[in-house]
Amino acid sequence: MTLIPNNTSRHRRSFALLAPKASDVTPFKDVTTDLALHGHLLGEAQKLRGKSYLELGALDSSQLATDGRHVYDADDRSWHLLTLDSDGQVLACLRYLAHPSTALYSDLVVAHSELAKSETWGPTLQAAVEEELKQARRRGCSYVEMGGWAIAEALRCTTEALRMIVTAYALAQLSGGALGLTSATLRSCSASILRRIGGRRLAVDGVELPAYSDSQYRSIELEILSFDSSRPNLRYRKWMEESQAQLRDMPVIRQTADKSEFNFVLTRKLAFGPSQFVGELAS
Repeated sequence: MTLIPNNTSRHRRSFALLAPKASDVTPFKDVTTDLALHGHLLGEAQKLRGKSYLELGALDSSQLATDGRHVYDADDRSWHLLTLDSDGQVLACLRYLAHPSTALYSDLVVAHSELAKSETWGPTLQAAVEEELKQARRRGCSYVEMGGWAIAEALRCTTEALRMIVTAYALAQLSGGALGLTSATLRSCSASILRRIGGRRLAVDGVELPAYSDSQYRSIELEILSFDSSRPNLRYRKWMEESQAQLRDMPVIRQTADKSEFNFVLTRKLAFGPSQFVGELAS
């Protein structure tokens, strides 16, 4: 495995992609099958999530594993985008759970959220998501749930947050397109960043779903944002095109050599360094 360096950053950083068990990685150039390495990097990403969520006040230590990991049921079924420092420590992570276009609302993580259980807004959430699932079926594309977004304190005031979301959009575009959603916190400004890239609140007949509090995250305010990989903010389209052109050398670490069980085939690879776009991001 050859990590892709960001040579122009102040502190040298590299990027990697963890593949779930059920995934087709044959189009990737730099693929390593290493159960121990995959487990180590996923564990480090989970520790970063745990630390970040504690600092945000979204969790308390009783909700973490004894070693500080925030373990999520969907982690093993998801892709994970990672930013690593020169020592291989995880500085940023993002979970990307791709469902086939045939997925049902009940198959999704969001169907088990606090908002889904609301007598007032639960039916509206289901109607909004089912409409998007219908669109995904018509287009024959995957439906994605993004989450697990965490960034080390040293990078929180850099372009890394934007880079992670732009990369996720590029990943969706390379899979043949995707519709999807994510739950974003208002306190950490992740919701505003997602809106900046192209996210929007889910709505039915012009009625937007409101922000809501989730007791699982100590009543931190969240909002569910929808995205369409074919409709990013035009300001960022160039970045996504350039990232797609650099995907071939992205290192991918998988647990096994299993073939994909999802209708999710990546046709290129991911190697996207943030600093070359710093000037444009800052404008």
